[in-house]
Amino acid sequence: MTFNAIGLMSGTSLDGLDICCATFTKENSRWKFNIQHAETLPYSDFWEESLRNAIHLNAEALLALNSEYGFYLGEKVKEFITNNSLKNIDLIASHGHTVFHQPEKKFTLQIGDGKAIKLLNKIPVVYDFRSQDVLMGGNGAPLVPIGDELLFSDFDACINLGGFSNISFKKDGKRIAFDICPVNIVLNKFAQLLHQKYDEYGNIAKNGIINEEILATLNSIEFYQKTPPKSLGIEWVNENIFPKLFDETPENILATFTEHIADQIATVFNDYQLKNVFFTGGGTYNSFLLEKIKLKTETEIIVPDKRIIDFKEALIFALMGVLRLNNEINVLSSATGSSENHSSGIVI
Repeated sequence: MTFNAIGLMSGTSLDGLDICCATFTKENSRWKFNIQHAETLPYSDFWEESLRNAIHLNAEALLALNSEYGFYLGEKVKEFITNNSLKNIDLIASHGHTVFHQPEKKFTLQIGDGKAIKLLNKIPVVYDFRSQDVLMGGNGAPLVPIGDELLFSDFDACINLGGFSNISFKKDGKRIAFDICPVNIVLNKFAQLLHQKYDEYGNIAKNGIINEEILATLNSIEFYQKTPPKSLGIEWVNENIFPKLFDETPENILATFTEHIADQIATVFNDYQLKNVFFTGGGTYNSFLLEKIKLKTETEIIVPDKRIIDFKEALIFALMGVLRLNNEINVLSSATGSSENHSSGIVI
């Protein structure tokens, strides 16, 4: 059983649109993958601003943006297929871009209408992977653990450092997963105050001074004491993180928050006695952050090749689309907290 699928991922840190085309083969109940082509398309100023401000739009404007962004995604996929001479694509799986995520109120919203993607490409589309899980009592996140389970189970755990850090691993025979803490959604904001898109390699943080008072306040936030499953969203960051950070210089905030991230990640590694962890996501390039984590734990940090670092999430959403098309489980209740494992996503 072989499928060619395209996965689309837009993260909360707004680095750009990740597109990954991969071939998935199932042999003896084990899935294997081969990435054919993958690229990140940086957002224009218009799209970065539109997506960043979407949370503030009224209903009418948000519905318009949902359609417009759907056509944008469809156009970019069409260009990607043409430019790379891709043939025999079985499906497109689109995560969309998260605007609202409030599972405790039974809703989550990822914009980018899948019907627009289908209209432009005439290929089956799977989208809206999170809503069903939220309606079933889950967090709607994290979803990537199904890919960790099926594609990367050779490692003790998998962690993604994106807008947020999230981790998945086996415990008592079940794969659990949860968000650990914010990462680039905070670091990028303060780097941008210094006219940098992000803190490259953590060089700004390296030269800042840790504010111990702010660090202690951050580390005592209630979320970190909660047991999994648990997930984070921009609304939570706006309420619980940013108000604690502005009485300092951006350089010192970057130093302090980098230390905070390292504290929280190392705590999880140590608490669960993880021997090795597979790192992916843009934050993996923050060598200063990784050095900080290494100082706080004996867990081995494994960094794969660049294509896996950059495109693991888009790859896994492509796999989730394949699983959905075959009505196979693509969301694990042990990771999200929903009432049962299920096959999620709208297919058109």
